[in-house]
Amino acid sequence: MARQSGLRLWASASYLAEVNKSPTQGADMRPSGRKLDEMRTVSIEAGVMKHAEGSCLIKMGDTHVLCSASIEEKPPSFLKGTGLGWVTAEYGMLPRATGGRTKREAAMGKQSGRTQEIQRLIGRALRAGVDRSALGERQIVVDCDVIQADGGTRCASITGGWVALRLAVNKLMKAGVIVSDPMIDHVAAVSCGVYAGQEVLDLDYAEDSVAGTDGNFVITGRGRMIEVQMSAEGATFSRDEMGKLLDLAEAGVAALVAAQKAAVA
Repeated sequence: MARQSGLRLWASASYLAEVNKSPTQGADMRPSGRKLDEMRTVSIEAGVMKHAEGSCLIKMGDTHVLCSASIEEKPPSFLKGTGLGWVTAEYGMLPRATGGRTKREAAMGKQSGRTQEIQRLIGRALRAGVDRSALGERQIVVDCDVIQADGGTRCASITGGWVALRLAVNKLMKAGVIVSDPMIDHVAAVSCGVYAGQEVLDLDYAEDSVAGTDGNFVITGRGRMIEVQMSAEGATFSRDEMGKLLDLAEAGVAALVAAQKAAVA
């Protein structure tokens, strides 16, 4: 569902139907030449920012997102006196993250509905992997800034955001500020969809822009579902197709969790 503001060209219904009506055999059916169940090359470089308590640069193919985590020793007002902590997120795209320049939202005076939707998703996803009682009355803000977009920016933000959050919590534990690790599980996300009549893993923009069915899957390291977003963009989907996409997503998230573990080791 990675809709890149200012870049997406809406395909006609007839073109979408033509792209998605019949399967093409082999890797050549994907614009990138990848196999149906093959992810883009993933890299996570931790500790890329000097001042942030936690940070990383995640690259999923040509989608690059800079993630940072900042600790605030004061919880939101609605949590004061509850003993609970909070994890929230902010998301944005650099003007030339896409093929054409997109105006900065700050210059327009407000965030787009897309931006608000994505950053709320990131916050919800990351909180699902945190014991907020163990975190204590403080807030960690995860900032996800898209440097370059080629589909799947929200998924990359969640996966990289978890790494930044993990590193920030490590600093709290090392300083003795908290004694019990509040990070209860990994959290990662990947997109899957039906492209040219076939279920595929990790959509890039060329696929995402014309996919018949498009979904984002947020899953824990133990395989528990946090959030599933699926929609029929150009063609409806069956329960069987949904199951196949879930299978692909689980395999993709397992690979992403392995990358997270390597990044924070």
